[in-house]
Formats: sequence, structure tokens, C-alpha cells
Amino acid sequence: MINRLVTLTATLFAIIGLTAATAGTASAYQPVNIVHTEHVQAGPYSITVGFSEWPLRAMQSLDFTFIPDGGVEDKTGTLTEYQPNGKVRRAEPLSRHPRKRDVWGLDVRSLDQEGVWKFHFVIDGPQGRGEGDLADLQVLEQPGPPLGISWAISTLPLIGLIAFLVYAWRRNRRPAPVMQPA
Repeated sequence: MINRLVTLTATLFAIIGLTAATAGTASAYQPVNIVHTEHVQAGPYSITVGFSEWPLRAMQSLDFTFIPDGGVEDKTGTLTEYQPNGKVRRAEPLSRHPRKRDVWGLDVRSLDQEGVWKFHFVIDGPQGRGEGDLADLQVLEQPGPPLGISWAISTLPLIGLIAFLVYAWRRNRRPAPVMQPA
């Protein structure tokens, strides 16, 4: 019994190791390709907002870049995202984009609802404080099937693997030895 358990454990570790060894590298170091831009006036500061996908769709991961005229070196700012229902989804300081370090940005972010979104910018810099909005940011419906169906379909291989392992374990179990009366 212990021998079979050791063999099963070694087999599982070998499968996990081979899967990890043959997996492709992450695309985290791909360049940021901006396909659409919008302009926002935040007081004395002009900001170019870039999108890596256009048109925007709900639940679609994309990159946002925020490029103030004159660069980000002497400026700080905050971004507040307003959902279509008017509620604040997130308010956060603007920070450098992880793959495009010379601008502010959001890496692999998605907007979770369809409708009209608003981004509110507050910029502090050498010319003082400025506020501005990117209003009427239209986000279309989520691409593909509904999220519940996608999750259900994606769990089928896991359920099949568990069923196979249970079947194999039950089939290969040794029956307990029967004690003969003396």
C-alpha cells in the first residue's frame, strides 16, 4: 500500500514538474501597444489617455496609459474610476506603468460593467492643482459567452481528472488480507 502511494505521489510530482517545465513564458514583458487615445484637460495640464484595445468591452483586460504634457517627473496625481451607476469603483494614486516606465498607467486592468464610465483625474504639479474628467467612456458588453458558462466549461477537465484519479485509486486498491482461523 505504501509502495503504491509513493508511486502515485512521484507520478503526480512528475506531471506537475513536466507541466511547469514545458509552460511558455509569460507575456509580461511585451511592449504596450496603444491603439486609441483620448485627451483630457485637467486644469493647466493636458493628459493623453491611451488604450491598448478599442472599443472597450466589459471584463476585457487591457492597458491604460496616462501621459501628461511635459512628462510625469514633477507631477503627482490620482485617478478615480466611476462605474455606470455613478458609484466609485476605485480611487488610487497614479503610478508608473510597469512596462512603460516613462508614463503613468494601469497594467492588465479590466472594467467590470458595460455602460458609460467616467475617469476623474486630479494632477498636482508646478502649475498648481488641476482636475479633469474623461466622461462618456463607452464600455460595450463582455465578449464571448456569459461568465458562468465559461467557468463551467473550464472546470470540466478538472472534474474529469478527479474522476479518473478516483477510478484508478479504487481499481488498484488491494483488498485487505483475510485472516484464517488457526
